[in-house]
Amino acid sequence: METILLIDGENFKGKMKSVFKDAGKKRPVWYEYDFKGLLDKVLDGLLIDRRIFYFAHVKEHEDSREKSKRLVEEQRLLKNHLETLGFEVILSGRVRGQWEEGQDGKKALIFREKGVDVKIAVDMVSLACDKKVKEIILGSSDSDLQPAIKEVRRRGSNCVYLGFEAQPNKGLTFTTNRTLLIRNSEVIKFENIQKPSTALP
Repeated sequence: METILLIDGENFKGKMKSVFKDAGKKRPVWYEYDFKGLLDKVLDGLLIDRRIFYFAHVKEHEDSREKSKRLVEEQRLLKNHLETLGFEVILSGRVRGQWEEGQDGKKALIFREKGVDVKIAVDMVSLACDKKVKEIILGSSDSDLQPAIKEVRRRGSNCVYLGFEAQPNKGLTFTTNRTLLIRNSEVIKFENIQKPSTALP
């Protein structure tokens, strides 16, 4: 049986974005971020058989073609980047544009994911029921996944919550077998892929 890392991509990026914001830094360019370096550091000593990122399909939105086209291209670049780093990428659900009223009374088009958490939950339970996994490392702070976690554990598999030291989800901490927290300094350290030096000796 395998140990599998399942990451809710947008949830994970959202937590990382908050770390950069709190440090007074701009969010990184995601298709240049060293996700492998970060996760190798945090999960050092653990043998991971599969590493999977989940994202929703981004489609062009008729009310914001320019922005949605940019989001489509960014997702394509990020998917290619992650696959180059050795991750599997699963696209499920949709990113939908919704008009929402802000505090200033003005409406803005907000893009939100739908369906990713359901896909992760189904995969978790399916893997546990089929006896294909001994441990799931869950990179998500979405409380909606707690019923799936409980079912995974009831089926005899372990579940580890991979969260962030900045505002970890207490419910997931209590529901899982154990918790691993990513430090803020670690998030910032791997802002870019470290390119080999081309300097002459």
